Amino acid sequence: MNKLKQRWGIDTNFQLTIIFIVFAITGSASAWLSKPFCFWLGITKSDLGYWFTPVRLILIFPIYQVLLVLIGFLFGQFKFFWAFEKKMLKRMGLGFLFKE
Repeated sequence: MNKLKQRWGIDTNFQLTIIFIVFAITGSASAWLSKPFCFWLGITKSDLGYWFTPVRLILIFPIYQVLLVLIGFLFGQFKFFWAFEKKMLKRMGLGFLFKE
């Protein structure tokens, strides 16, 4: 745990616990929200067949990104999750979204 705390620049086990809770809530919430989102967009398994799952996973990604920052904010960890988000998107080649 100390390596992870050092890597993320975290001082306390409490903060690490809060971050893990935020990741857990965000993952569950984004998966849960993807179903009504697909319904709202008119994406159904009967229409897409085999491709339904990959399409749904692609839709979960932006939902997850937004929720991660929002839920992190609600738990008082906005600074950590905003930096985490920017770093992850830069590694994915989407760094142009953030002008610094």
